Amino acid sequence: MNIIFLTLVEINSIEERGIYQDLLRKFRNEDHDVTIVTPVERRRKIPTNFSEKEGVSILQVKTFNIQKTNIIEKGVGTLAIEYQYLSAIKKYTSHKKYDLVLYSTPPITFAKVIELIKKRDHAKSYLLLKDIFPQNAVDMNMLSNGGFLHKQFLKKEKKLYQISDKIGCMSPANADFILKHNPEIDRKKVEVNPNTIEPVNFEYSEVEKNSIREKYQVPTDKKVLIYGGNLGKPQGLDFLLETIEKNDSDQIFFLVVGSGTEFFKIQKWFNEKKPYNAKLLQKLPKEDYDQLLASCDAGLIFLDKNFTIPNFPSRLLSYLEMKMPVIAATDPNTDIGNIIEEAECGYKVLAGNQKEMQEKLQLLLNTDLKEMGENAGKLLFNKYTVDQSYHLIIKEIQDV
Repeated sequence: MNIIFLTLVEINSIEERGIYQDLLRKFRNEDHDVTIVTPVERRRKIPTNFSEKEGVSILQVKTFNIQKTNIIEKGVGTLAIEYQYLSAIKKYTSHKKYDLVLYSTPPITFAKVIELIKKRDHAKSYLLLKDIFPQNAVDMNMLSNGGFLHKQFLKKEKKLYQISDKIGCMSPANADFILKHNPEIDRKKVEVNPNTIEPVNFEYSEVEKNSIREKYQVPTDKKVLIYGGNLGKPQGLDFLLETIEKNDSDQIFFLVVGSGTEFFKIQKWFNEKKPYNAKLLQKLPKEDYDQLLASCDAGLIFLDKNFTIPNFPSRLLSYLEMKMPVIAATDPNTDIGNIIEEAECGYKVLAGNQKEMQEKLQLLLNTDLKEMGENAGKLLFNKYTVDQSYHLIIKEIQDV
């Protein structure tokens, strides 16, 4: 099968680790022909180009800066990317006929690109729904509910769902939300196809773990709880900082690692408060981060309490891969907390409820972390490996 994958994630190598790279590598390893269409932001000063390496084709499309930039350029860039992709695909892929066009949200502005490939090649289409936009922007007060831009984006969202032969959602709550708010969608089009990875075994001895902690000046005699990943507004990180400040246990140490729009705000808080029980580190290279993560005892997930959409952060998979218990402090609409509690590998907390958070932290201290960690590993292998996602896509596209 010839597959073309459209994404806003910058992919330079199929051998990198990540939810998209892992899935695409699976397709390649199963002898499918894979073309990846990925942005290269103008700050990189690289022109649009087409190359073949590592058994796949990569079409880099020069775009505006769309990540970690101001809201105006991000908005313009997101709207312009559809036409930039259209132009590049017409120019560089006319020699190929695709059977499947695979794409993820964000963005929701790929409709014309998808329609071109479907019409030109009689291809099937599969949406990996990773982001429910524009509602998430409304929840974060980045878009005015019912405003002009909101209405325009809603039209694009519904168009994307309409032209998709299949829609893979991250969780049952995710799928229910889409169907409830888009009753025109045929229920048969929607299925649960969550974030998945190709797991790697990270087994370190206690000596090795202590050595890694010492490298980053992290205590070796405390339970280290790590929050790793994007430090942005959607994560509701004020609650994380409040959690650090309110926790007076001499057995817990918080480690915050990442980058994002809120990093400097968090850095300022750390500089002013100088917490004795926490440390902030900027984003690390993937290999270094994985080693540090493997030396920790439990993972933390935070989501803003105002979300009405059921987000399902991919950072969960990193924690499960390390066989770590998880505490998820989220809005009441996501089902990520229910899933980890049902699997007996962690606890859920309602974001903003500090009393409940401190209770769950204490509960974690009194829990057999090894047993919970084993349950975390089982959850990963039962639900979140690329094999499962791959077979869902192949099966459903063949059945369309």
